[in-house]
Amino acid sequence: MFLPRPVRLPGPLVPPPVLLVVAHGSRDPRHAATVHALAGRLRSLRPGVRVETGFLDFDAPSVERLLDRLARTGVREVIALPLLLTRAFHAKTDIPAVLREASARHPRLVVRQAAVLGPAPLLTAALERRLYEAGVAPGDRASTGVVLASAGSSDPEAIAVIAEIAREWRHTGWCAVRPAFASASLPRTEDAVRELRAAGAVRVAVAPYVIAPGLLPDRIARGARRAGADVLAGVLGAAPELARLLLHRYDEAITAPRYLELPRPA
Repeated sequence: MFLPRPVRLPGPLVPPPVLLVVAHGSRDPRHAATVHALAGRLRSLRPGVRVETGFLDFDAPSVERLLDRLARTGVREVIALPLLLTRAFHAKTDIPAVLREASARHPRLVVRQAAVLGPAPLLTAALERRLYEAGVAPGDRASTGVVLASAGSSDPEAIAVIAEIAREWRHTGWCAVRPAFASASLPRTEDAVRELRAAGAVRVAVAPYVIAPGLLPDRIARGARRAGADVLAGVLGAAPELARLLLHRYDEAITAPRYLELPRPA
């Protein structure tokens, strides 16, 4: 279990780095509401750390403007935590570009990008929490097939990670676990549900491997209903396991050796 803990560095007492949650953004207002709820949980778990949220698109504030504001108000260190479950395009390209540009604009602002959230046992625990909340009983595991339904990606690394999570999760007692994707890759959720039913699963549950509501999670839900899934779990949302994992990634970024580099001169 990852417990919230204060951050202390050698030498004079300095404020801990700002924890910046970097979310994709969406036209769906439920997305931003979920991100802000998760940020609120982080603040309650780590009251000594300033927590901010920024978005790559659609929602305000943008990551760029938020970093500009932080720099203007004297903030010197930021840990940017991508609210992403796999290391794909946004983690490899979009977010690093935004952070590099901010560093160029504000040479006295040190910005670190933390690792993406997945894979991690805490995410599996959050998925199971949502399945149990949706009506799956712990005793049903051996007769329940699970569809691990992710948003999808054109990045082969991300797809391979989802497949590996499904394989590992299967070994924890479920009848079967199949990956599915809402976009870019196959199979779709409805196809995975039908495959599990044809393979003999007594019941089929769909576990969305997504953080916030929006277009693709809605597509997952439609596919689950269309194929007659017995259980449809909610998105991960502000699950306590997700909040603890974010804080773990924050602490990892702080304790990385390069964190002790001197700030660049103005």
